[in-house]
Amino acid sequence: MTEGSTPHISPARITVRGVQPGNPPFRIVEVDGEFIGRAMSMTDVLLLAAEMGIVIHDLDDMEVVRWVGGGKFTWTPH
Repeated sequence: MTEGSTPHISPARITVRGVQPGNPPFRIVEVDGEFIGRAMSMTDVLLLAAEMGIVIHDLDDMEVVRWVGGGKFTWTPH
């Protein structure tokens, strides 16, 4: 019965890395492990994904977007 006790977690196609210092601060965005650009806001994440042919319907969907170093509202360094 160990098969049913282990949840399946599929990797998200989009990874948004932690906030990087800069003027303005930015977050690195990757699709399938490849760097695709820098985002300064949630809108930038949506636009970068769209350029790669990925439509994001829900930024909270962990199967689509993985937020590293803070969630979708984190855009300034700590």
